[in-house]
Amino acid sequence: MDAKNATHQGKRIMVVDDSQVILRTLSFVLKARGYEVITATGGPETLSNLNGEPPDLILLDLAFAPDAASVGGPLRDGFLLLQWLRRTGWAVGVPIIIISATDPETYKERAQAEGIVACFHKPINRDKLLDVIHATLVGKPGDEPSDAADYQVY
Repeated sequence: MDAKNATHQGKRIMVVDDSQVILRTLSFVLKARGYEVITATGGPETLSNLNGEPPDLILLDLAFAPDAASVGGPLRDGFLLLQWLRRTGWAVGVPIIIISATDPETYKERAQAEGIVACFHKPINRDKLLDVIHATLVGKPGDEPSDAADYQVY
């Protein structure tokens, strides 16, 4: 493992998406960079797969198939899942990056209000995603963590 990847050791990233292809692909890419990866396909699985410890960052899809959800009813909206995770304490202060096929212009204001770090429109630019993850989790000395004002669409 090279020095850049060594800085990722111990950093946990949760990928929440109802597509097994996305989950497998991102898991492979992130693990190759030294991240610990937790995956989930929807609401209930998200909490159970955390194993009692919040992640350092969440990659979150916005739209889930009806069978991939239900925390007190269908939870097909990634924003609702995010709000639920925050209410239960699992995503308080955790940076969130959206990965979605939905047009970013339809949710840009809501994403900014929720403090989303960035949005990646599918298909995802893998190299740019890795750069944004690295900057968000490791940054450069003296950098402040990203906030809603830094929100970017890729």
